[in-house]
Amino acid sequence: MNKRWKIAFLSLLTLNVVIVAILAIGFLWPIEQEPLPASNPQKEAVEFHIQSNKEDLNRVIKSFLDEQKEGGRVDYNVYLRDEVELYGDIPIFSERIDYKLTFEPEALENGNVVLRQKGIKVGRVNLPVSYVLKAARDAYDFPEWVKIMPNDEVIYISLEDMELKSNLKVRADQIDLKKDDIQFTLLMPTKE
Repeated sequence: MNKRWKIAFLSLLTLNVVIVAILAIGFLWPIEQEPLPASNPQKEAVEFHIQSNKEDLNRVIKSFLDEQKEGGRVDYNVYLRDEVELYGDIPIFSERIDYKLTFEPEALENGNVVLRQKGIKVGRVNLPVSYVLKAARDAYDFPEWVKIMPNDEVIYISLEDMELKSNLKVRADQIDLKKDDIQFTLLMPTKE
């Protein structure tokens, strides 16, 4: 009887060690990441300068995400407050855990936007930011012009690759959420 207990204990201990090792390897495995896309400046376009605010952009973002949700492509929410807030959930084992990521937006010289990770809340557990970004990238079908870069803890939004009606393009000029000052340039191609 004593020998059976030893075998059962050692089997259970071995199983626990294997599970912990698999989880550790999964968490520590390097995350593959694509390089930032090259900029393609819009040639022969008329520029329209637009100034907006968080309230209006939140309505646009909600409309876009609602449209994407109808196709079953997304299940996350984005809000502009004093920071950009991304809400969603990620699968961990057989459960889905809620998370909230906050980002500081920056308009780049090429007109694209980078969201630099600022804060994270994942249920009640502190997980590495890169893990949560990778899990979000893998769990959701983000548009091609949104690149999640877990190693750098940023989300790169390539506005120049965003497809709009009538071949319009958008370039971010200024994003200051605390002052509610958001400026874009709308580029309308011409046939000269």
